[in-house]
Amino acid sequence: MKSSAKTVNILGIRGIPAAHGGFETFAGHLAPYLRDKGWQVNVYCQLDPDSQGNLQQDCEDDYEGIRRIFIGSRNGSLGTILFDWECIRDARKRPGVNLVLGYNTAIFSALLRASGKRVVMNMDGVEWKRAKWSWPIKAWFYLNELLGSHLANVPIADHPEIANHLKRHACFGAEVIPYGAEKILNAPVEPLEALNLAPGEYFVSIARIEPENSILEMVRAYSVRPRLTKLVVLGKFDPSNDYHNAVLAAASNDVRFVGAIYDQKVVASLRFHSFAYVHGHQVGGTNPSLVEALGAGNAVIAHSNRFNRWVAGPDQFYFESQSSLDEIFSDLEADRSTIKLAKSAAWTRHQELFTLSSINQQYESVLERFLN
Repeated sequence: MKSSAKTVNILGIRGIPAAHGGFETFAGHLAPYLRDKGWQVNVYCQLDPDSQGNLQQDCEDDYEGIRRIFIGSRNGSLGTILFDWECIRDARKRPGVNLVLGYNTAIFSALLRASGKRVVMNMDGVEWKRAKWSWPIKAWFYLNELLGSHLANVPIADHPEIANHLKRHACFGAEVIPYGAEKILNAPVEPLEALNLAPGEYFVSIARIEPENSILEMVRAYSVRPRLTKLVVLGKFDPSNDYHNAVLAAASNDVRFVGAIYDQKVVASLRFHSFAYVHGHQVGGTNPSLVEALGAGNAVIAHSNRFNRWVAGPDQFYFESQSSLDEIFSDLEADRSTIKLAKSAAWTRHQELFTLSSINQQYESVLERFLN
């Protein structure tokens, strides 16, 4: 480890390098930034059971100058909760400030605070509002949102509307720091060729296949009539999931389901060369995928809500229903000149609010305040 007074422990993710979601991608950018600024960075990583289902032994390694702390975990939701608990138990014995990404098990942070540790917590989106959860799970998330907003020394809201939302818990001190993304000025076309796609001839969606992400409405709106372009849907499908099967059944022959792709170079190419990026998220704050689309200079077609409109800005395209999305698809194919204006506006918006350097600097500033 570095002989440095600046130490940060990053909790709440499955680990780095990113292979799951937005928080992992965020940590994958922040951790090396802090390392290069002289911080000792410890990242807690989930160690899945072995091939026989046995719990693996905890261990640590050095990954590009970042300390990875692996905690053996069981599969499933209970396994994830127990993993978070073991991470908290370990972190209370280590120096430094604790950056907790997400509030799903915020109640455990009481142990850190009781041990005199400082906690900076990213409050994520409004998880308890998602339709996929049962009422007991929604109650658990709501309780942890409430507790997290008060247990953290400072709650981080990734969107102004999340900060406003937290005021219902009498939390008036949340700091607003959105996600950042790299600016993509060019990307190879070879990944497209492997998928039999042509640059500028497809819409793309990059999201989990969930009702709150409007995937079914998106596929239905596209498939209601013949199109000049294709629709490419990234995401993992489960054959036992009724919603997933409904999405697949609604698709015309020009919808391409390419699975979940975690190779960031391939994803960057799919973004950069798309005709437009389709973002159906209805719940949450600043979604990393939407910020990444702006960084790639994508024209954006987004679900019309206060979260998406603040992120993408006034110069993009917004739908409220399946029929309005159908109209947007048709209008953009008929008049492609509007796409150029939206692409330029996307890069401008990214430069104003969402550069990685700006976001990382804001996080470092907050962490430094709570080192001692």
